[in-house]
Amino acid sequence: MVVQALAFYLFAAVTVACGVMVITARNPVHAVLFLILAFFNAAGLFVLQGAEFLAMILVIVYVGAVAVLFLFVVMMLDVNFAELRAGFAKYLPVGAVIGLVLLAELVLLGAGWVFDADTAAVVSSPTPPAAEIHNTEAIGLLVYTKYVYLFQGAGMILLVAMVGAIVLTHRVREGVKRQRIGDQVARSSKDEVKVVKVQTGSGI
Repeated sequence: MVVQALAFYLFAAVTVACGVMVITARNPVHAVLFLILAFFNAAGLFVLQGAEFLAMILVIVYVGAVAVLFLFVVMMLDVNFAELRAGFAKYLPVGAVIGLVLLAELVLLGAGWVFDADTAAVVSSPTPPAAEIHNTEAIGLLVYTKYVYLFQGAGMILLVAMVGAIVLTHRVREGVKRQRIGDQVARSSKDEVKVVKVQTGSGI
């Protein structure tokens, strides 16, 4: 138990530290790398709780796909960060007001939080015993029955984020020819084929 407690505090401390570095790092590439490290430590916390499936999904999906995608998008956008920082003082009051509003909402949420009478029993046994059902099957039963609408909503949010990333990287550059499927389909053979009558022996 002592080793598990030490591992928990170690993973939790590194995760929190990486989260702070993600939002304070000046270099966006370094922020993404700290985010990847936070994902790895969060996966370690899942393993300590016996949720190996969630840990594997976190590493494979978020570290192997999402975080790497973020890294490539940040490197491909070629954003002028000096120009972005120049307007920091201009929007600081608006950002401070929004931050205070969010902080007030969190305080109100924490003050009005009431624990259910069965919370202790649920926390002590969040999933059925391993002899009855595997934790992966238990998660699937919950996600696709009780929380199916929330699951679909999360999928829609990820879809919107993916479309937004594509729109940001899909810039119009001068001198670059793009394929237009509609124009290609609408063209007729008369526009593409030119018949030239050549007399015998004259050549072209």
